[in-house]
Amino acid sequence: MRCHPARTRIGAVAAGKIGDMETMGTDPLARLRDAAAQRERAGLRRALRPRTPDHDGLIDLASNDYLGLSRDERLVAAAVRATREWGTGSTGSRLVSGSTGLHADLERRLAAFTGAAAGLCFSSGYLANLAAVATLGAGGLVVSDEGNHASIIDACRLARARVVVTPHRDVAAVEKALAGRDEEHALVVTDAVFSVAGDLAPVGELHAAAARHRALLVVDEAHSLGVTGEGGRGAVHAAGLAAAPDVVRTVTFSKALGSQGGAVLGAAEVIDALVDTGRPFIFDTAPAPAPMAAALAALDIVGHHPDLPGQARDTAIALARAVAARGLATADPAAAVVPVVLGPPEAALRAAAVFAEHGVRAGCFRPPSVPAGRSCLRLTARANLSSDDLAVIGRALTAVAEMKVNV
Repeated sequence: MRCHPARTRIGAVAAGKIGDMETMGTDPLARLRDAAAQRERAGLRRALRPRTPDHDGLIDLASNDYLGLSRDERLVAAAVRATREWGTGSTGSRLVSGSTGLHADLERRLAAFTGAAAGLCFSSGYLANLAAVATLGAGGLVVSDEGNHASIIDACRLARARVVVTPHRDVAAVEKALAGRDEEHALVVTDAVFSVAGDLAPVGELHAAAARHRALLVVDEAHSLGVTGEGGRGAVHAAGLAAAPDVVRTVTFSKALGSQGGAVLGAAEVIDALVDTGRPFIFDTAPAPAPMAAALAALDIVGHHPDLPGQARDTAIALARAVAARGLATADPAAAVVPVVLGPPEAALRAAAVFAEHGVRAGCFRPPSVPAGRSCLRLTARANLSSDDLAVIGRALTAVAEMKVNV
């Protein structure tokens, strides 16, 4: 019989097998201080730095506001109206009192916009991933790309499934994992656009491999919705798989849509399973009405201005060219994410400081957000960056390039 780990330890202590409790130390926080000191030495300490409404006067290349909608007056007005009508909070979980007409409207509109059969809103994209992967993959095989977002990694752990992590964008490895399975069901999960590297998953090839082995494909469109595909409809739509019943999408409203929350998009059977059994859906408080209204307003804007996603992509290409022209390592952007790979954490921290000195806020990514030796600045393009903004960014990049030469 397997014993609960806590019971095993308590029993051992009571029997004197671990030793006197006094010898185990009297300060339960000592290990946390030691770990913090180790992170400090490795350049991996993090700190909260509250910003002002105007990003401290810096050009914003750090946020995920890809279409520049988070401060758009139309979204603000929609959120204010919803707050006045519905109040500031959702008051409960979706299955108790938290569902409103705004949630239902957004689910229908998202499904129609992306070509999915149905949708289900969550309070974050993180929870949407937890629900989709942990619910649909439970007890089976989950095949996950090594570059997937932390929310997908955590979802794999929650699924209590056998998890195979495959090399980045390696379709052959995915096929091999699926072909050798004993489990009755399987799920392949990938980011559409990878959140730091900025590259695109081979969605069509992954779907073909999954279909050959009767597996579902789950695609996280957090960084592709509103940026890639026709009119910003995402990578799955661009791959011609919008209506495929064996493809499930997760999305977030906190990036291109300038709001907050997330959703799962898929077949009616998928949505039914999440409503009935998805713990991150059943037990979480529903997203507030205001961000639902803001996301609806954002969909209206994207629908009436289908050129916006292309503007964001064009800006990303301009940023990538500026990075490469200065001899810094980057990649061709699939959407709005442009990495500037610098190597050690200290180099990324210094580069972020140099950017700030030149009037630009850039994301600084270090392990565990990226692999060791791949610390970087992450520049995120916006549709509303001006030519003057790009000139300032160019000067900041020049300073970072000179910094690397002088190190």
